[in-house]
Amino acid sequence: MRAVWYDRQGPAHDVLEIGELPDPVPGTGEVRVRLRYSGINPGDTKKRLGWLGSQMPFPRVIPHSDGAGVIDQVGDGVDPNRIGQRVWVYNAQSYRQFGTAAQCTVVPDATAVTLPDNVTDRVGACLGIPGITAHRAVFADGPVTGRTVLVHGALGAVGSMAIQLAHWGGATVVSTVRRSADITRLTGPAATRAVALDSTDPVAAIREHAPDGVDRIIEVGFSDNVDLDAAVARNGAVIAAYATRDGRPGFDFWNMLFDNITIRLLGSDDFPAESKHQAARDLTTAASVGALTPLIADPLPLEQAAAAHEQVDSDNRRRVLLAIPD
Repeated sequence: MRAVWYDRQGPAHDVLEIGELPDPVPGTGEVRVRLRYSGINPGDTKKRLGWLGSQMPFPRVIPHSDGAGVIDQVGDGVDPNRIGQRVWVYNAQSYRQFGTAAQCTVVPDATAVTLPDNVTDRVGACLGIPGITAHRAVFADGPVTGRTVLVHGALGAVGSMAIQLAHWGGATVVSTVRRSADITRLTGPAATRAVALDSTDPVAAIREHAPDGVDRIIEVGFSDNVDLDAAVARNGAVIAAYATRDGRPGFDFWNMLFDNITIRLLGSDDFPAESKHQAARDLTTAASVGALTPLIADPLPLEQAAAAHEQVDSDNRRRVLLAIPD
């Protein structure tokens, strides 16, 4: 099969290689997916770079955890009727050696999720890491029907998914962007109640949309926004954070304690298995009814994997995909 891989960590153009590797064979409980698109996330490029001192988990890695394609082989214990099904996959390179930057990948049966006929392969390849992270951020602490949810980073992959999922779940959604100029880039439910964090008084602007405070806060910049979050949180609110600029953030402990604020930290590789399965079911349903519409850049060919990684690491606001050749 044609594949992209790296045998050492470093810059994309230095370490990514493209060539032929043996076709993988599914083991017990596994399926093989012939891929059409591979979805790239910041976590994929960070693993390649050795972010936070991470080491090579295997001597060779085919990157990327997300993708979409068709099941063409199944291992022992898997229903053979799955052969020929269109699927989207997640966690393909989570604690596993070979991800989706290849013509084929092998994954556990449960992480190859049937893709409805009315959902495109491109959308399917965008659902994995961002969608599952967004789903847990929004729903881990219960339904959001009738709740007010504040989502930071409305233009990001996780933030945009969280906004759409919270809206689909019946919440009133307030979204934020870093710069006032970015407000005009928002569409759909993200644009309805939008606040720029560089405005004169973002707390007051959020309070205009949520005078009684917000119930859930989806946070991409915990260390930068925690004081603002505390100022707009309703008593008993949850701050669900999946990223931070400062790895050792400080916050006003007593004021947050008296407001009974819960801080939930989200590391997507290690979410409980049933949480991932429920997220996959809900993401598929939401996509099938048009409630999830990721903004996707024109896919790049497999041979341009290094350029695709650089797109992800730039201030790109569209999902980056590789088109996999037949």
